[in-house]
Formats: sequence, structure tokens, C-alpha cells
Amino acid sequence: MSLVGPRPVVTDELVYYKENLDYYLMAKPGMTGLWQVSGRNDVDYDTRVYFDSWYVKNWSLWNDIAILFKTITAVRKRAGAY
Repeated sequence: MSLVGPRPVVTDELVYYKENLDYYLMAKPGMTGLWQVSGRNDVDYDTRVYFDSWYVKNWSLWNDIAILFKTITAVRKRAGAY
């Protein structure tokens, strides 16, 4: 597990990743990620798959740093949390 990366999913959810499954499986799961700072439970599963795939395809240290800073804001706002 890494600090930033796609959120881990259960085996039953892998079918939602379709053609993006290979990208998803290439990355280590993270404690925070693009989906978590982009709406969490306020976005549908297709959008979550898009965010996870985009993150893996466009990985960079700068994206990770930006996601870490956005995580602080997301936690403070509690937007999209249960």
C-alpha cells in the first residue's frame, strides 16, 4: 500500500473496471487518491473508475503532492463522507 493511489476494491467490484482493469491492477492501492478528493461518495462508480484510471495513466510526483494537499481540504470539509 502507498500513501497515494487508487482505493482498494473487493473482487466483486473489479467487473466495473472493464477495459481499465489492467491500469487499476498496475498501481498499489493508496490511503488517499484522486477519487477521494474529487467527491468520494458524491460521484458514481463509473466516475470513480475514470479517476482511478486517469491517476495511473498520468502518475507524477506533482499529482501526488497535489492530491495530498487536497486530502487535507477534503477531510476538513467532510464532503462526500458518509
